[in-house]
Amino acid sequence: MKKILLISPYPPAQNPRLVKEYETLKQEGFYVKVLFAERDKWASVHTLAQNTDFIRVGGKYGSVFYYFSRIIHKLIRNIFPFEFGYNRVSLLLYLKAMSIKSDLYIGHNLASLPLVVKLAKRNYGKCGFDAEDFHRNEVTDTITDKDVKLKTLIEDKYIQQIDYFTAASPLIAKSYKNLYPKLNPIIINNVFKKKYQPILNLANNKSLKLFWFSQTIGTNRGLEDVIRALNSLNNPMIELHLLGNVSTNTATHFKKLAIFKINYHAPISGNRIFNLAAKCDIGLALEPGFCLNNKIALSNKIFTYLISGLAVIASDTLAQKKFLTEYPLIGMSYPIGDIQALAKTIDTYDKNRNLLNEAKTNSHQLAKLEFNWEKESFKFIQVIDNVLNN
Repeated sequence: MKKILLISPYPPAQNPRLVKEYETLKQEGFYVKVLFAERDKWASVHTLAQNTDFIRVGGKYGSVFYYFSRIIHKLIRNIFPFEFGYNRVSLLLYLKAMSIKSDLYIGHNLASLPLVVKLAKRNYGKCGFDAEDFHRNEVTDTITDKDVKLKTLIEDKYIQQIDYFTAASPLIAKSYKNLYPKLNPIIINNVFKKKYQPILNLANNKSLKLFWFSQTIGTNRGLEDVIRALNSLNNPMIELHLLGNVSTNTATHFKKLAIFKINYHAPISGNRIFNLAAKCDIGLALEPGFCLNNKIALSNKIFTYLISGLAVIASDTLAQKKFLTEYPLIGMSYPIGDIQALAKTIDTYDKNRNLLNEAKTNSHQLAKLEFNWEKESFKFIQVIDNVLNN
């Protein structure tokens, strides 16, 4: 039985792609372990503590060892900025992984990239990396920025040493291919299992419910635009539902901005989001395009809306515009920051419920027939088999 170790500096609740890969590998009969660390308080309660295949490194959020690991990180990050200083738990993940000899090491998030390469060389195994983002430009596009320079150095040193490379969107794959021509990126979309798909809930002629979610509800993520758009419509029958962890400052900011009540929902486990979303009508993908990664990433928002049977309203980032152009029957896009266009799109769906229900039905069907994990997992397993058998 081949042994596979997945490594991530983030917990399962904040890394659904890793969880899907783990479940698929287990179903295929591989011996699989997962090393992870905790980052945010809200995600700590969703840790798969009952599953012994998931091994937490760096302590539980808020524990003594958690804070001690932060001190260790501060001491070593200037000594080993690439391999072990990039993330709080980089060194701890590597030390723990040394005791789990595997045939294949799979990294999620850039902090794991140097680790899987080093582990594969140390134990004569193979290694792969999943690029959910275009990492060097996920904060800024300024090439002189410290974050960009560090991530660029890590990618330049290690990406070309891996045995396979998967990416979360066509444009992320293309961007890495442009940087490293010998790389052969395989696109694995951020989709979900069909068993989680709720029954299609068509809109009635009553309230129109808009839905947006993320790990954290924050400013400068397009939410100000939709609030201003709804202010301009001033329609009490249109509701805004936000799912995620929200700070008091952010909630206060939005309350001052909105002339209507915003409905907040506390973070829940990933598989429960679909049923909550299905109670709404329109899924919002409001990416502001503030950096290259934000422009080319195709987040799990859109695929969550598809499987939940929602019409999609998306800002026209490069990736989202491309997707809506290829699948125009699921929703509409609008120019980034154009509040009047966004308001007009929302109003169109509010006044034309037949059009809205057509988009909801098309989304539901598209997820069922094309964008689901059953199809993507087949591609993933083909990659794994090719790597392990060659």
